[in-house]
Amino acid sequence: MSATTHPAPAAPPSAAALTGKRRIAFAVWADADRLPALPALLRGLALTNQTVCEDFLVLHDGLPEGAAQRVAAYHPRAELRCVATESAARLASWAKASGGAVEPGAFGVLEAFRLRDYDTVIVLDAEGVVCGPLGRLLTLRRGLAAAPYRPGGDAPGTQVLVVQREHLTDAFCARLDEVASQGAYPRERGAAGVLAQALALAGEEFVPLDPEGVFAAAEPDLQEAKLADSADFGAELAAFQARFMALSGAAHHDLLVHFGAPHAARTGDVGCARRVAAAYIAAGEYQDAVDLLGSVRIPVDDAWPHEVYGQALMSVSRDEEARAHLRLATASPNWAPPAFARLAQIAWVRGDDDAARELALAGLDADPTHRPCRQMLVRAAAVDGPAEQAGATAPAAEPADPREQLAHVAFYMPQQGNAGDKVLPEAVRLAFDPDPGPRRWHSVHAHRLFDEAALARVNSRRGLVIGGGGLFLPDTMPNGNSAWQWNVPDDLLDRIEVPIAVYAVGFNLFDGQSYRHERFRTALRKLAEKAAFFGLRNHGSIAQVRRLLPPELHDKVRFQPCPTTVTRHIVRGWRDPEQREDTVLLNAAYDRAGLRFGHDYGHFLAELASAVRALGSYAEVRCVAHTVEDERIAYDLRREHGVALPVVPMYDFDNDEIRAAYARTKLVIGMRGHAGMVPFGCGTPIISLISHPKMAYFLADIERPEWGVSVHDRDLSTRLTARAAALLTHHEAAVADVHDRQARLWRTTQQNAALLHSLGF
Repeated sequence: MSATTHPAPAAPPSAAALTGKRRIAFAVWADADRLPALPALLRGLALTNQTVCEDFLVLHDGLPEGAAQRVAAYHPRAELRCVATESAARLASWAKASGGAVEPGAFGVLEAFRLRDYDTVIVLDAEGVVCGPLGRLLTLRRGLAAAPYRPGGDAPGTQVLVVQREHLTDAFCARLDEVASQGAYPRERGAAGVLAQALALAGEEFVPLDPEGVFAAAEPDLQEAKLADSADFGAELAAFQARFMALSGAAHHDLLVHFGAPHAARTGDVGCARRVAAAYIAAGEYQDAVDLLGSVRIPVDDAWPHEVYGQALMSVSRDEEARAHLRLATASPNWAPPAFARLAQIAWVRGDDDAARELALAGLDADPTHRPCRQMLVRAAAVDGPAEQAGATAPAAEPADPREQLAHVAFYMPQQGNAGDKVLPEAVRLAFDPDPGPRRWHSVHAHRLFDEAALARVNSRRGLVIGGGGLFLPDTMPNGNSAWQWNVPDDLLDRIEVPIAVYAVGFNLFDGQSYRHERFRTALRKLAEKAAFFGLRNHGSIAQVRRLLPPELHDKVRFQPCPTTVTRHIVRGWRDPEQREDTVLLNAAYDRAGLRFGHDYGHFLAELASAVRALGSYAEVRCVAHTVEDERIAYDLRREHGVALPVVPMYDFDNDEIRAAYARTKLVIGMRGHAGMVPFGCGTPIISLISHPKMAYFLADIERPEWGVSVHDRDLSTRLTARAAALLTHHEAAVADVHDRQARLWRTTQQNAALLHSLGF
């Protein structure tokens, strides 16, 4: 291979493969006879299950032209899968074996058992209608569930099936084939008879479902919903979109966008546009929200759309326009508090702390309980940098010679913020210098606009370090200048004259998130070209970032572990505890809960309650909260399962207290990235509750994947209890193992430190 030839980077494992998140799909069998009824099924599904939007597979052996477009109009994740070459001969032979009692298409529902890319498949009769919530079906995890062939009967039907991974196998399909091809089943039941006999051969019983109020045979008027000519279809679709948007309550992002965006474009309905734009914003699709609200006329006195439009505009850094809309929103008592909070945020981002305080106070005048306004008031009064996090109330005096300082771009977390994010910036500094304070460091808050004054301050220092968190994330503090967490315009990045080190940054997209626009890719490339050192904190992040960079920049991206993972080596005077408390610290995270848990939160909570009870015989289990919201696990366990946990409010701790708490416990079971990395760095054994790919990335780097358990694991309690018990029972060996793996990360950190020193850091 020539020196200028670069192989394409290997595709990293999918996020679902890393988190164990269940892949769920609805499936129907449709042929030319059954297709006309399908729109009724899809309409009923959307109207009665507004918060549900999983893949919807239409299995078929050939459908009329235009069917795909019209089916897709009623579901944003519909997919037509033609199985003609695989199934036609098989279904024909089954029909022949039935002696003509069953036509081939009637067996088509059994083709769903041949799906291999899902963990749970909910099979519905294409000629039925969804008439109620399907939430219970989505939470089923074991067995083959079916509505009985006859009400109250003891044989499964095929009107509604919930099929788990253990039945989506070649072996079970071979059993179906054997039964159907021999005709050895009650032929009057057709496909349901084949399924019943296949289960009986294996000595299995089905899990009975009651379809009452959930699924029913379609009424005659619904059967008449034909795929008619384009004009009729367009009118029918428009009427349905209007009907869906008239529903109240929460709705899934994909459904809102799929039905609401065309409805708003067609009608100019401001309320609909506002609702869809809010869904865009929640998903990090800020430009889409701007485009949609910019396409409708918003009345001056309609405050809510102005507030949402202002949020969308500030998220793409169109601040002057955002201010205008947010000021209009402050005229309403209901929307004044959030509008003032956003106005305060714009002022703070632009470095005007006095204006930010005034605006936050105006919001608190409207609602003294409004938390975002109170948070902005605290932020505007805070001092950026780790010294503030340790309790300092004022910045230290400027050193005589700024050229002895390094500038440091990071997310500086205020008091009562995320405990892990408080520790991070100081840990980055300690990896460079034993003095993490303002004598040696100049703080640059990543979320503040990097303007001409900030550029001058950075260029007067001896170098710039960018690091302290998962900064490659689109939605914590969105901006249109870079589309990641450092709010830096391209032209100002170009004019930085001192060497730049990107240090232990993480690529922190959740399973289900993506960078949809090109802005991030171009900003990332510019940063990689500009940086003298480009280190990411796990190999998973390296793989993701390399896929977004041109081949000639791939080798520039290197592994630099998060410095929190080597805490014992970088904190001056560190001493391992002589004795540890007989405790286990449990952390759960609730930011972006839908992306973390999917439909499995109830399962997770029940399994965790069982594990906590079991672990109580080994040590006292306590809830450790990195944020105030993390305390929810203690509330939910007590309310739902009667399990009471004391709460450790780590969000109120300073950095030394955080490290001390993690060093003196015996085991940490954590869902946040730094509820794993920080205790590991303190020498404490860990188990990760995996709901984000970054947890699996870290465990892969230290070659201990068995220290992780997916929050979706069907046997979560059993696995978690066994692994925790082993670490507690053999605690000295577990601590030694942590120290050994930490030593490997420390060697990498030292090697990178030598390189950084040669670059002037």
